[in-house]
Amino acid sequence: MKHTLLAAALLGASALSYSAGFAVHSPEIKAASPMAKKFEFNGFGCAGDNQSPTLQWSHVPAGTKSFAVTVYDPDAPTGSGWWHWLVINVPADVSALEANAGAEGGAHLPAGASHVRNDYGVSGWGGVCPPPGDKPHRYIFKVHALKVDKIDLPSNATAALAGYMINANTLATARFTATYGRPAAKP
Repeated sequence: MKHTLLAAALLGASALSYSAGFAVHSPEIKAASPMAKKFEFNGFGCAGDNQSPTLQWSHVPAGTKSFAVTVYDPDAPTGSGWWHWLVINVPADVSALEANAGAEGGAHLPAGASHVRNDYGVSGWGGVCPPPGDKPHRYIFKVHALKVDKIDLPSNATAALAGYMINANTLATARFTATYGRPAAKP
């Protein structure tokens, strides 16, 4: 009986995180491939355009009431990774974020959606910026189909708090991973 309950719980948990066909892609970034410099941060020693990519998703699971979008670098040398972008309260009838939707101020976000402060300390897209000479870092782009219309967070919420609330309300996720590296600094 104990093993049956455990198996049922595990199957139920996996069903929450996967929905047949739910997918996200970017016409500007090929999954498992290096990203262009225009997505690189402008600061912290990086000199990119700090533009967020177009993201499009499809085959949304039944019961979705809103979306959240996250971009995370698990390879950042922080001990906890690096949150580059967090968007919450994307309405359920939206299936894409346009190029540069991550601009600070949220002018390019769908009505009702908002940014959460990233690990650079800004509310918007914080481009890729791995240390020079590191192996290319992985950047995980994720769309979360949520079971709530809105996630209420204080305006100064941390990425960790947002991540907690997003994960607590996720029906399913769609994701892809891309990479980015910078050459070693010349002596």
